[in-house]
Amino acid sequence: MNEIANPAATPGHPSGEAWEWPEDVWRRIVERARAGRSLAPGAWPGGARCAVALSFDADHETIPLRDTDESPMRLSQGQYGSRQGIPRIRRVLDREQIPATFFYPAVSALLHPEEVRAIAADGHEIGIHSWIHERNTTLTYMAERDLSMRAADVLDRLAGRPPVGMRTASWDFSPNTLRIIQEMELLYDSSLMADDDPYELVADGNATGIVELPPEWIRDDAVYFNMQRFSGLRPYTPPSAVEEIFTAEFDGAWNEGGLFLLTMHPHVIGHRSRIVLLERLIRAIKQRGRVWFATHEQVARWCKEQA
Repeated sequence: MNEIANPAATPGHPSGEAWEWPEDVWRRIVERARAGRSLAPGAWPGGARCAVALSFDADHETIPLRDTDESPMRLSQGQYGSRQGIPRIRRVLDREQIPATFFYPAVSALLHPEEVRAIAADGHEIGIHSWIHERNTTLTYMAERDLSMRAADVLDRLAGRPPVGMRTASWDFSPNTLRIIQEMELLYDSSLMADDDPYELVADGNATGIVELPPEWIRDDAVYFNMQRFSGLRPYTPPSAVEEIFTAEFDGAWNEGGLFLLTMHPHVIGHRSRIVLLERLIRAIKQRGRVWFATHEQVARWCKEQA
């Protein structure tokens, strides 16, 4: 766990400026984890025109812990996600009878084990989201591998079934992450952004069989609402504008018959002025009709089977 290194010091990392690299170097970097064939299915279950996959990254206290920040104020912001955000989200999902995927850092799950058990008992999926929200690109292969496997063991024990998918913390997908996902024999990843719809990951020119469910920063609540006291990061975007962006993204997915994947955080979307955004969005999606609400696992399995 303590084996940390600058990626520039890892074997095989090219030296010099990028414009000095020979072609084989930049081709090797590009091909390490690449989008392969599209896995967008010809049809969604039940004749649905569009699939909707709602996800919640339950970071809770892990971001300040990762930063070795012992500030009770920052830790309390994370605790809000568990204390208020998760209950509000669960009530919305229960009322609307919608399944979702919750990605947990292992430390977050260990701090709130009953929460994880309750969410799994609700029928929602629990996915891997790092050990302590670490930045994978600062880790050696062995450190990242160890943390990922330990995180999977924690979630298996608390949720009652092995996780089948991963979302790297902050979508920090290192040069080693795909290799580790293969070794863990996971069904899918949800960290890379080469498409709007599901696709197969290719490693060094070889198809992996792993489904990528692509997220995007514009379909993430945190980029609009995050706040850091001692920086210029401020929540300048009102909830109504975020709702408009998310709705436009859904409309595009529905028009194209594709996937609408939304990433949210309990300590962000769970506030009183923002949870209503999610409620209105769900109502608008249902009113549009011919929509399949599914977990990430369900979407990945369907796309893989149809392919």
